[in-house]
Amino acid sequence: MNRTRIKFCGLTRPGDVRLASEFGVDALGFVFAAESPRCLGLAQVEGLRAAVPPLVDVVALFMNAPGSVVVEVVRALRPNLLQFHGSESDAFCRGFGLPFIKTLPMGHSAADAPGETKRYPSASAFLLDGHGPGAQGGQGQRFDWTQTPILNRPIFLAGGLTTDNVGQAIRAARPFAVDVSSGIESAPGIKDGAKMQQFVDEVRRADRSAGH
Repeated sequence: MNRTRIKFCGLTRPGDVRLASEFGVDALGFVFAAESPRCLGLAQVEGLRAAVPPLVDVVALFMNAPGSVVVEVVRALRPNLLQFHGSESDAFCRGFGLPFIKTLPMGHSAADAPGETKRYPSASAFLLDGHGPGAQGGQGQRFDWTQTPILNRPIFLAGGLTTDNVGQAIRAARPFAVDVSSGIESAPGIKDGAKMQQFVDEVRRADRSAGH
């Protein structure tokens, strides 16, 4: 049975990292975009990284960060993947020796996405978020999941996902993975254990009902 992978993003507390891992989450996202209320400082990285068990992927998220910042974070966090939310070029994204996910904004037109993918031939996957072009992601904005484009690489679905709608999103879009941040929080960067568990349960339920 194929299953939808799960990524929790915007973690700021080691306890949330450990709990998410216990629930069977596949990847954990750590934010280094200065505009985000979930942005981490390098002083926080060691404790968070130490809380991640083996076989859980660590993802470092950036938005138009200088290359020197990315290098510092990679050295401190030792991520498995990088995720870029800004106007970074393919050459920039691949220049750190790690696979990367490129975010595509879906807020104006899903029809633009296939063309955008051509600009990022090196991307390992694409993350579809509900924000408009040039806007910051992670705002909990959803888009019409029935309009999810067919792309030539794995799709991470993000934007406005909650425990109430993730099953609907999976059935509509059939993504490789779902990515949630605000939908499992009690406050920005503060994850809610009950919501985390329920989100995972809803993904598994959707997989079973869809025959994944």
